[in-house]
Amino acid sequence: MFRKMRRHKQELSQEECLEILTNEPRGFLALLGDNDYTYSLPMTHVFVDGKIYFHGAKEGHKNDAIKRHDKISYCVMDNGVKSKDSWWYTFKSVIVFGKIRTLDDDEEKIEKLTYLGDKFFPTHEETVNEINRLLDKTEVFEITIDHMSGKLVREK
Repeated sequence: MFRKMRRHKQELSQEECLEILTNEPRGFLALLGDNDYTYSLPMTHVFVDGKIYFHGAKEGHKNDAIKRHDKISYCVMDNGVKSKDSWWYTFKSVIVFGKIRTLDDDEEKIEKLTYLGDKFFPTHEETVNEINRLLDKTEVFEITIDHMSGKLVREK
């Protein structure tokens, strides 16, 4: 169902892919948006128990697209390393294909928002305060991974 990587010598192991999903803070979510145009947006995420989670507002283009079509792709890359005395970088990227859903259960939302907050806020107390303040205004989204591949990219 999914294509094999053309440049298989540059393919990352599944362990390397999981490490990038776990450690890197941001990626780009690609959805099928209005009038069947691709809609891609930057997201902060957390990778927990084999799934990717992020949060957002309860309405908007992203929400409408998710309601219409649950298949997505999500791309994450590391910061890379600049080649000494040159312009180009070497970096690792991961592309996930999967299905997305909106979490309905408040306990599950709080659990995933806690993982997210603890990844980004300086203290757990700030995470709890933000969840308490904004839970009713916040959606939590879950990506179940159907296929994942990673690649070592050399820009030159």
